[in-house]
Amino acid sequence: MLEVAANSVRRCKVSAALVCVVALVLACGISLHAKQKKQAAPPPKKDPNPLEVLDYSKIVWPNPPAIARIKYSSQFFGEKRETAAQQKSKEGWMDRLAGVTAGDVPQNQKLFFQLVTPYGVGVDSKGRIYTADEKVRAVFIYNPETKAVEMIKNGFQARFHMITGVTLDDGDRLFVSDSDLHHVLVFDKQNKVEASIGQGMAVPAGMAVDNENRFLYVADTGLDQVLVYDADPPYKFLRSIGTRSGKHDLTGPGDFSYPTNVAVDADGSLFVSDTFNNRIEVFDAEGKFIRTFGKAGDGPGYFARPKGIAVDSDGHVWVADAVQNRVQVFTPEGRLLIWMGGNGLLPGQFSSLAGLAIDKNNRVVTSEQYPGRVQIFRYVTDAEAKLELAERDAVAAKKKAAPTTKEAVVAKPEQPTPK
Repeated sequence: MLEVAANSVRRCKVSAALVCVVALVLACGISLHAKQKKQAAPPPKKDPNPLEVLDYSKIVWPNPPAIARIKYSSQFFGEKRETAAQQKSKEGWMDRLAGVTAGDVPQNQKLFFQLVTPYGVGVDSKGRIYTADEKVRAVFIYNPETKAVEMIKNGFQARFHMITGVTLDDGDRLFVSDSDLHHVLVFDKQNKVEASIGQGMAVPAGMAVDNENRFLYVADTGLDQVLVYDADPPYKFLRSIGTRSGKHDLTGPGDFSYPTNVAVDADGSLFVSDTFNNRIEVFDAEGKFIRTFGKAGDGPGYFARPKGIAVDSDGHVWVADAVQNRVQVFTPEGRLLIWMGGNGLLPGQFSSLAGLAIDKNNRVVTSEQYPGRVQIFRYVTDAEAKLELAERDAVAAKKKAAPTTKEAVVAKPEQPTPK
């Protein structure tokens, strides 16, 4: 009996020893695996996207050391798309049960809208940017501060077909031109249609509101004229500027060949992009011809299909060139001051440049059609540039007046030897 018990004890000891050995081996294996995992080479790093590492604050015109007069700010392409992680966090048990994976779009989820061929742009009193997209058939409303996007959609708030121009008055009333439906729709602050203007229109395009004289100017490419309406209900037709043609063959002063866009300055003067004549024409508030500037060419100061046009707070005239993909800035008399752009997709470059607007905060907004994009810039006013120049001069004068270290040592009087 004792012998059996002894054998049982010996077997228990052997079993315990084997368990210890196995545990030791497993521990060593885990430790070795952890060490190997820790010493594994890190995955190769991907080259950074140049658009993500680019310092946008350095994109200015003209280049340093000159004082910057135009500064790049940001760009906008459409609605904000949710990341895969955000979509997955919203995925509920019903979606998982139905087999909806992260990245799939459920039928009840809002679709992503991309700018396709944006043209007209405008800005309201709150700084929100309005963009009419001809292909999407919607007006995008973009808030540059919050990045939030709203839309006035075809078939919901209004009926659109080929929307082209956009402008707002000082009360944030929105005007949208539809070239195919031959009218201009008027929206209130809640983006609801309150009126339709169509008297005498053929192919309405770019628009502008003279808030002082309460005129609504509409460039009509089908009539080769600029039509003038009351900017308030009942939006009565007042007069037309230019000779009615529709053949795009008029070249005389005061006439147009395919006028596309208009702008108004603080004095009520009207500036018109006479696109096929490659020039800008200027009229007074009564529609009387004043002057014209520009001609066909590819050098600075020349045009190749000018389209978008706007006037800044200093009275400078900004013109978007659709073929040369650049924005040029002129005095009201037509003297070139500066230009920016060039063909390309990087910030500050353009591709099929179309619309142009400037708001009360000196933000310059441009639209491009291929690919659909809106870019935002900051105009440095004459007063701001003058102040910065004065500050630079003061710093330079202070440095010039201050002696260098060597001069200070030489000029230092000899100290008496202490007794």
